[in-house]
Amino acid sequence: MRTDAEVMRQALAMARRGQGRTGANPSVGCIIMRNGRVLGRGRTGDGGRPHAETTALSDAVTRYGKDALHGATAYVTLEPCAHYGKTPPCTDALIAAKVARVVAPFSDPDPRVAGNGFAALEAAGITVTIGPGEAEARALLGPYLRMRKNGRATVTLKLATTLDGAIATASGESQWITGPMARRRVHLMRAQSDAILTGGGTVLADDPALDVRLAGMEADSPVPVIADRRLRIPTNARVLAQGNAMIYGDRAAHPEKATALEAAGAVVVQIASDADAPTLLAAIATRGHASIFCEGGATLATALIRADCVDRLVWFTGGIILGGGARQAMDALGINALADAPRFRQVSTETIGPDTMSVWRRVEKD
Repeated sequence: MRTDAEVMRQALAMARRGQGRTGANPSVGCIIMRNGRVLGRGRTGDGGRPHAETTALSDAVTRYGKDALHGATAYVTLEPCAHYGKTPPCTDALIAAKVARVVAPFSDPDPRVAGNGFAALEAAGITVTIGPGEAEARALLGPYLRMRKNGRATVTLKLATTLDGAIATASGESQWITGPMARRRVHLMRAQSDAILTGGGTVLADDPALDVRLAGMEADSPVPVIADRRLRIPTNARVLAQGNAMIYGDRAAHPEKATALEAAGAVVVQIASDADAPTLLAAIATRGHASIFCEGGATLATALIRADCVDRLVWFTGGIILGGGARQAMDALGINALADAPRFRQVSTETIGPDTMSVWRRVEKD
């Protein structure tokens, strides 16, 4: 018989399939089991509906009939919701199915839930077990939890540099510092994010599509977000081809440009010409984007680092040296003392083809 922790790992694997695809809702996984047999599986649907529990229950009924659920155990990677929103509460569905037990790693911080789901289940006579898989679930749901805690999206900054920290030659040539295997990994990271952020300068210089070009995952492309204060990008930019690009700029100062970009399929969101990185990220968060993958030049990277807004740093290094005069990954941060420098803790290092990928997490300041 498998342990609760082992089955919860299965549910977390289901949840990972929805990363970057569930909008403002967390990507949740659910496994329904009885007598060691998996009856049903489900994850939060694309866009946030339907919820994992209702999908897993429906899967079980389709395969084995309603009576098979009586006395079953539901493994859910987050406390089931207990409030009416666009769909009825998942607790009601679990109670109606007559499951005997619900296992979840921790309570949902959403104030509409926040223990109410567990209480409703227990009031109906369902045994609730809290804790299995907590560390892994918190890591998976990190963007959602951070959004609930402080209203800010989780920011991953991706850099691809030479051994001496350059992102391009003095003339601006940057394709390609890293190889095709590293670029495929970047596309996978894009697919796991809600939005991909870059600057207007990068769009002008490189004309990136900012989509996912992995076979079978094209539909997982994140929402392109461009920080372009003066609305400089052209209406034929490749990033606009998806039809869902969000451009944050001073439309009040450039109304004709805003109109032209919107006619090309973009949504132009007003931000002040002097808006800083935290203001931009807060504005993006109001659109329901919990995880942002940032790809851009030195200007964007420096602004995010300077504002202490980078939660995770993914640094690809190619075996190339460009020397003095090459364009560096970071502009001046104005740091005069080591004590004032932003600090990151290394999480992992991996060799990807001829390149190296290092993942770092921000060290929280006291």
